[in-house]
Amino acid sequence: MRVSRFLQAAAALVMLSVGATVPRAQPHTSPFASAVATLSEPGGYFDTDNLISNESSYQQVIPDLHRRNVRGGAYVGVGPDQNFTYIAATRPAVAYIVDIRRDNVLLHLLFKALFHHARTRVEYLTLLFGRATPANIETWRAADVDRIAAYVDSAPKADASALRKQLDATIRGFGVPLSADDLRTIAGFHQGFIDGGLALRFQSAGRPPQWNYPTYRDLLLDTDSSGHRGSFLASEDAFQFVRGLEERDLVIPVVGDLSGPSALVNVGKAIAQRGDKLTAFYVSNVEFYLFRDGSFGRFVANLTRMPHTDNAVLIRSFFGPARVAPARPGDNSVSQLQSVDDLLRGVAGGRIRNYSDLTVR
Repeated sequence: MRVSRFLQAAAALVMLSVGATVPRAQPHTSPFASAVATLSEPGGYFDTDNLISNESSYQQVIPDLHRRNVRGGAYVGVGPDQNFTYIAATRPAVAYIVDIRRDNVLLHLLFKALFHHARTRVEYLTLLFGRATPANIETWRAADVDRIAAYVDSAPKADASALRKQLDATIRGFGVPLSADDLRTIAGFHQGFIDGGLALRFQSAGRPPQWNYPTYRDLLLDTDSSGHRGSFLASEDAFQFVRGLEERDLVIPVVGDLSGPSALVNVGKAIAQRGDKLTAFYVSNVEFYLFRDGSFGRFVANLTRMPHTDNAVLIRSFFGPARVAPARPGDNSVSQLQSVDDLLRGVAGGRIRNYSDLTVR
């Protein structure tokens, strides 16, 4: 499929507007790159690296997603790879990752490249953590995730230079205009995984990792509220579903504020043009910041314009004093679902006026 000159120009213009240092003009782009550019809006700052989630509770809602039959349609989420677990659980036709930080787009380009080269879960994790891939990859398809984690822990490091060249070439091939600084940022993200290994934790700028933030190992081996392993890497079937979406360019990272003027509106239009409807929207704890900044109403207005199914849900996490519902022992957060229609009715009827009103008690 050849992209029009209009979309090429739009891609360059939007990438410029989100703070990128645009490299030399490229003669061609891709439909994927055009979607990233035309859906995005100017980005903003948030003081975390967000390489992994800090929500130890995020898998707890998976059985409730199944019970409510939240499946298919369009998925929207924020942040890094916890989205893949929700995508594997809900099996959407398309997914949009909308985050205020342009760095999140760069991180998802790294993930996309890893999915492209990884035939199985063990290969994905060894590439992510810069470890040597085991021989006889096919024999690992049925391996349980404990065995895979143990292999990653013990495997020697791979040739970092060769891996970097391979991934950079793949990332450039996606067609998203990237500067040398962008590629260095992506390499820095990858190095964070390589250096941290499965002990990697969420990090905030200028502050050490919190003791109660989960490690990558914790999230990888965690169970949902029914006692089943919930990660997208816990089964080959879940991994292959997410990989298939990535390979078909149907996991689209977007720069945007959920209360911003265009990104979420554009995503809603794209969903409608596909003939799909929103089924799951992972908002993490972003609404806390929207209420704090007085922009929650604009988010609701954006959400109102997005086509959604009758059983569409918001997936939230609550931290600290906002954790009204009981937490699982050891969790630093509580994750909950709320139907999109219930939120919209609650706001319209005056039942939801502040952040604490969002908590399901």
